[in-house]
Amino acid sequence: MKSKLEQPKIPSDLPDISGRMHALMTKDEFSHGCIEDITIHSQEAARVSFEKIVFRNVTIAESSLPDAELTDVIFEKCDLSNVDFAGIFLHRTEFRNCKLMGTDFTKSRLQHVSFLSCLSDYALFRFANFKQVDFEDCSLVSADYYQSSLNKTGFIRCKIDQAILSGVKLKGIDLSDCDFDELMVEIDDLRGCIISAGQASTFAGLLGLVIK
Repeated sequence: MKSKLEQPKIPSDLPDISGRMHALMTKDEFSHGCIEDITIHSQEAARVSFEKIVFRNVTIAESSLPDAELTDVIFEKCDLSNVDFAGIFLHRTEFRNCKLMGTDFTKSRLQHVSFLSCLSDYALFRFANFKQVDFEDCSLVSADYYQSSLNKTGFIRCKIDQAILSGVKLKGIDLSDCDFDELMVEIDDLRGCIISAGQASTFAGLLGLVIK
């Protein structure tokens, strides 16, 4: 079930500010601009803030941007694989057709955030706090949500095989149209989780049941 998300508030006719992105510094601030068709390589900067920014066809490689703050931001066709975003705060942010393989969102806070058609296998969301977040048509194979809080979080037509959900309270979380053969999850955390009849056998195995 999709959440009722607030959309990013992006003005039209944003200026191109791509040239400012090649030497990031701690506490840098970026506002009202478009960043596109560039590779940002080997950057280390904490607490960088972005507001009303569109990233389009941008690659960020071998970079660490912990504790960043993003409000009203769109990432479109970007490759953010393996970037360290630990502790990031995301508010009214969208990821569209992005690669997030192994991206580190540990201890992040996400409010009104959508992931649309993203390749997010092995992404780390450990100890993260989700509120009004949707993953739609995403691959989340072996993604790690260990001890995260999923408040009004939707998984719509996602591949979540071998995702780590240990320590995650799944009450009210609808996994019924997701694709998986195995999940890493604690039995106590499954109470109230919404699944399909076809998925019941997978969870029965966690309970030690044998279906004839």
